Amino acid sequence: MVDSPVTLTVNGREVAVDDGSTGGGPVNPRLSLLDVLRDQLGLRSVKDGCSPQGQCGCCTVLVDGQPRVACVTPVRRVRGRTVTTLEGLDNRDRWADAFCATGASQCGFCTPGIIMRLAGTDRPDVGPAVVEQGLLAHLCRCTGWQTIGEAWQRFHLPSGPSGRSMPSEPSMPSGPSTGRRDLAAAARRASLEGRVEQLVGPEVALGHGGFAADTAPADALVGVVAANGRWVVADSPAEARALAGKVQGRRTTAAARWPLELPPGEWDVTLRTTWVDPAYLETDASWCRPGGTPADTVANGGAFGAKPVHGPNLEPVGLAADLAPAALDGRQGPSSALDVAAAARALADEHGRPVLVLASREDVARHGLKRPPVAAGISAAGRAVFRVVETPGVDAAITQGLRLAGFDGEVTIEQVAVPGPPTSAALRAAGWAEAVVVAAGLAGRVGTVRSPSGAEAQAEVDLGLADPGGDEGGPVIRVAVRCGPILDPVVLRSYCIGAAHMAWSWLTSEALAVDADGVVHDLTVRSFGVVRAIDTPPIEVELVQADGEPVNGSDAVFAAVAAAGWLALGCPPDWPVGAPTGVAAGRSESIRGW
Repeated sequence: MVDSPVTLTVNGREVAVDDGSTGGGPVNPRLSLLDVLRDQLGLRSVKDGCSPQGQCGCCTVLVDGQPRVACVTPVRRVRGRTVTTLEGLDNRDRWADAFCATGASQCGFCTPGIIMRLAGTDRPDVGPAVVEQGLLAHLCRCTGWQTIGEAWQRFHLPSGPSGRSMPSEPSMPSGPSTGRRDLAAAARRASLEGRVEQLVGPEVALGHGGFAADTAPADALVGVVAANGRWVVADSPAEARALAGKVQGRRTTAAARWPLELPPGEWDVTLRTTWVDPAYLETDASWCRPGGTPADTVANGGAFGAKPVHGPNLEPVGLAADLAPAALDGRQGPSSALDVAAAARALADEHGRPVLVLASREDVARHGLKRPPVAAGISAAGRAVFRVVETPGVDAAITQGLRLAGFDGEVTIEQVAVPGPPTSAALRAAGWAEAVVVAAGLAGRVGTVRSPSGAEAQAEVDLGLADPGGDEGGPVIRVAVRCGPILDPVVLRSYCIGAAHMAWSWLTSEALAVDADGVVHDLTVRSFGVVRAIDTPPIEVELVQADGEPVNGSDAVFAAVAAAGWLALGCPPDWPVGAPTGVAAGRSESIRGW
């Protein structure tokens, strides 16, 4: 047994830390490097997005100069070694500026780990292919990956530290000058796209987005949910998880299933979707002082409607207004949608101290809000029937989507009670995007997609463009969006790229295994099927300036890309359809001017 304390050098300073092998508490879990860096040394750039499964890359640090995932590294294994976090990276501000300038961070939760990965592979022989391979160790829900590669390129412009010749600066969209940005206008655009108040600036890429788990007082107790649904409170996350008997989630071998049968009828086009997880990286967290107001669970966005938003008195507001808060009495865990804010306040009042409540990745997979699956049929005779997992507000969203897509026939919506995780119509374009897809399949074209907010988007998906040498290339996605004044082209372009990636991922690969009893079996962040950086098609974005009030544009892009990709693939009825392989040059309708 290794005796405590363990001595190592962290960011240039020798420190002695406890590895968990000794102590007087009821449970002394062996601590990971992540536990020590965050909870003993207070280094908040090191994030926990998989709690801990070694799968998301958010906790990446350098150990003797090499990238390593901290959450699955026992601290005793780095005894006597040198550890560098983002706080100790000499050129972190240059990386942050590059990420901000290219829109490579939105919520900013995953980017500290990504920056450490890029910094740890920063050698003269490194090219874009090596960067893409390095990103295989990471997940990002927001950005769609492309802007991260562009940030790496920008960092290595001739003025960069290496001085070597690098690719030219990524082209920015036409519109207002990107030379001297108005970050207040950029934040306004980000807030429209993320649908919660957001920050934009270099500090976001460094992980300073105001996440609840980062802002909790140092003396806060930590609450987690045990397998029996009861809250367990301890002095640290590691101890609380040990007391709760936390078992690491696994990716199931069971196949995903479609929970709804198609409605009977003669249909020209049908569509069935299955359960998908929103796959945001910052698992739900909140903290509260006794008698106080719980910390914001959403922070700098990134959840795209998948986290309930509360007012000061815990009433649902905004996109969460249609969600009933989970019943909590200070002891029981969430019965439906996660409500860590209510739990934080109840537990703080019970213990008379600040309490930080942390949901694990397994909690989020089992209890987090999901996009409602649908089974739909539509006919040229002017009839559409949508079966949808019972979800407040989704029927209005579907009807609106069909009308916006130009379908003026008879619409029937059947909400069906299905065992499974809780669902919400607040998730990105839920209901109306599926309606747009089905209507496009019937029309055989996408045309201009109009969102409920008033934005317009067009999309084209090429499945096999021939390059100048005559070889078939992979898919290419092109989008155009008009959503009022652009405000900030970098932010709007970033969100459009992210929306296109999310739509392509939803169409081709995302699925969550949920059995007939409603039990979720895919419990790891990798099991959700989010398309990796190396598999993401190039995404080209055109931003069209318009008068009037600025509105959310990326939701329209999301729906347009989903529809265009589906048409390009031949409208296979069951999603996900699988990544295209061996495809000849096929495409959806080309983008036309408005």
